[in-house]
Amino acid sequence: MALTLMFAAAAFAQDQKFADPNVDYTFDLPDAKWRMTVKPSATSPNVEFVCGERLAGHLEVRRLTVSKDAILSDLIRDEEQKQLFLFGFIARKNEVFSGHLRGEIFNFDYVAASRNMSGRFYFLRANPTTVYVLRFRGQDASLRSIQNQTDSIARTFAVRP
Repeated sequence: MALTLMFAAAAFAQDQKFADPNVDYTFDLPDAKWRMTVKPSATSPNVEFVCGERLAGHLEVRRLTVSKDAILSDLIRDEEQKQLFLFGFIARKNEVFSGHLRGEIFNFDYVAASRNMSGRFYFLRANPTTVYVLRFRGQDASLRSIQNQTDSIARTFAVRP
């Protein structure tokens, strides 16, 4: 009986793999709470997930085509300029990141609907002209509490050959 429970617990704890024929990447979802809200299609490769509810954690995956000499810090600065309109926007320290793909993390805080919110955007370079951006947003405390999950998703993000 105990052995059966151990196997059931191990099977339940396994990550779910996201893969879709309409996109050229995969990643693992570390918790069953993550559910897809926008499915990629042949005309729109965008995908979105929420962790329970949108305020707890929201993920958008976007692909950027950049010039060969594009520098990630310049892309992050461009993204920061787009976020400046957010009420109470404060950029936080960027971080170097490494998983299947290497990159940088852009962290920031803002206020929406009288709630303290955070953003954690992973800029992952797939090749000299392709950068994927994993945009996580959520209430500040919620996003911080699932940071191990956002890091896990970004670490397992891989481009299919």
